[in-house]
Amino acid sequence: MDAASIIVNRLAKFFGVFVKTLGYVFHFFFKTKRFTIPMYSKAFFSGEQSVIPKIIWQTNYSNNVTLPVYFNYLFNRLMSLDWEYRYVSTEERQEFIKEHASERTYHAFEQLTDGASQADFWRVFTLNYYGGVYMDIDAHAVWPLSKMIKPDDKELFLMTKHHYSNYFIASAQGNPYMQKTLDITVDNIEQKNIGNGVYDLTGPTVLNRAIGDDNVNFRHNRYTCVQGSFTNEYFQYMDKPRGKWTHKKQDELLK
Repeated sequence: MDAASIIVNRLAKFFGVFVKTLGYVFHFFFKTKRFTIPMYSKAFFSGEQSVIPKIIWQTNYSNNVTLPVYFNYLFNRLMSLDWEYRYVSTEERQEFIKEHASERTYHAFEQLTDGASQADFWRVFTLNYYGGVYMDIDAHAVWPLSKMIKPDDKELFLMTKHHYSNYFIASAQGNPYMQKTLDITVDNIEQKNIGNGVYDLTGPTVLNRAIGDDNVNFRHNRYTCVQGSFTNEYFQYMDKPRGKWTHKKQDELLK
């Protein structure tokens, strides 16, 4: 399976060059044309039940996206035919956390000013509350999710080089690593422990601290989930120039 998924990964990158080239040409002539990612998409068929709920979670500043981002969404649906899909907007993220979180947790979330750090917070809270799979809007699986996630898996983390990433997380409801990640995130916000920015405040650094040296279930990204095959910063932030978290100053991350 690993060899086959690596082949799919390489083919996706190759075809992604065509998709991005087409995207530049298409949006040169149709500058305002956008494609709508649905708020909900049901599974195409019922597969084997698993401990990790078969729900894909994604969020973005808008679900009206450019052609390459939409193609990335379609590719993910191809890799998850027996999974349902849920897109959550910026406003819905806040409403959900306000309704279901403790006062302390919600207050911490309110202090975040950057969309990426808010999404970091929301993904961990949602996976802890519901379970499922989270993927960044520019990430895509390279093999069917149900082939990679075993029915009795309680989590599946993504290894990139020498650390875990948070652009893909699969988790059962009430996973202790999600709760610990959330606890560290809340503490970072309260202590204004920004470190080197979003990455340390709410991002992968927090997840790696939560996991520590524990022996957890993981797969390497190259045969699990990768970023940027079909899209890039230009297409993702066409309607929000310099909107990527890397452009945010550290002293602007918290209220």
